[in-house]
Amino acid sequence: MGNKTNRAKGKLEELAGKAKAKVGKAIGNQQMQAEGKTRELGGKGLQQIAKAGERAKGKVEEVTGRAKKKVGAALENEQMQVEGKIKELKGKTRQRLNKKS
Repeated sequence: MGNKTNRAKGKLEELAGKAKAKVGKAIGNQQMQAEGKTRELGGKGLQQIAKAGERAKGKVEEVTGRAKKKVGAALENEQMQVEGKIKELKGKTRQRLNKKS
């Protein structure tokens, strides 16, 4: 499963857990409430794992882009420099979009 899929699955688990916990609280069932809270936290954890994976991908893109940009500058190849800068910025953006919350 990809990180986007895991993130969506985690959000679904979080919401289902919240709902189950609320139902458990409403009917006075502590076990159901605890199971819901556990499911909610598991979903949040899955989302954080997916975000961490995306941040790692972003860091790799940033570093390889920066390296390509520098090689392009050394070779006086403008196209390579631009491609490297684009990849570097893409990596930084991916990291920002998946920051810890």
